[in-house]
Amino acid sequence: MQGARIADLDKGLSVGLGFRRALAESLFSAPSGSIDFVELAPENYLGFGGPRRRLLQKAMAKWPVIAHGLALSLGGDDKLDPVYLEELAQFLSDLGTPHYSDHLCIGSAHGRHSHELLPLPRTMSCARHCAERVDGVSRALGLPMAVEHVSAYGSWPEDELDEADFVTEVVERSGCGLLLDLNNLYVNARNFEFDPYEMLNRMPLEATLQIHMAGHERRPDGLRVDTHSEAILDEVYALLAEALKRTGPVPILIERDGHFPPIEELLVEVEQIRRIANGVFFAG
Repeated sequence: MQGARIADLDKGLSVGLGFRRALAESLFSAPSGSIDFVELAPENYLGFGGPRRRLLQKAMAKWPVIAHGLALSLGGDDKLDPVYLEELAQFLSDLGTPHYSDHLCIGSAHGRHSHELLPLPRTMSCARHCAERVDGVSRALGLPMAVEHVSAYGSWPEDELDEADFVTEVVERSGCGLLLDLNNLYVNARNFEFDPYEMLNRMPLEATLQIHMAGHERRPDGLRVDTHSEAILDEVYALLAEALKRTGPVPILIERDGHFPPIEELLVEVEQIRRIANGVFFAG
């Protein structure tokens, strides 16, 4: 039953919310049908029993669930733990997620996790390394993989490629999907002073398996920080309208990780996304 509900996400427009424990009860109380799916990080549930396990089971009984990871460190040099991948594969199979995604970043080194999504040096050798790791993870999990481009606040001196070319290189070499994060794209465009639409047009949008939407903080010095704690900006909604012309109807998720508003405010964002998508797919 869960697999059939998940499969329906690929048949048309679907809009979901990130499943956060602080938001869980508000989500459960939301009107039936107000969201189409939820997304969660396996790291927050894998190996846990008790209240977390019961919360996960309750979410699975109510919605299709997509998994989005934080810990694979796809650009790192630490060997991927086969035992962890085996446990993750079983968890994802039980969850019924249609694909698995993680970030193009460094998250660990020398066996220690930073708990940060650190940007990679955008070189051809790093792109090849990431592609090999993505392919290996996909085979180990038995699922399609998607990679998410991350927000950044600095660059490496050895960078050879811009962000769009680097992401495209990884996607094309590995054959994986893209998790298009439009807030990350906009944050980077403003922080590094490039045109967000030019970058969007050069991303491998035909490979998009899912889209993320979120808000960010603008600091007094002008730096934009990807906090997921603010409302989505109109400029990011505008990027969504443009992106959907090429991606077609893929699952669209709103991420909120702090400053949680009443659920009614988040559902206004859900409906705004539905209006934008309906205007792209069904206008005229």
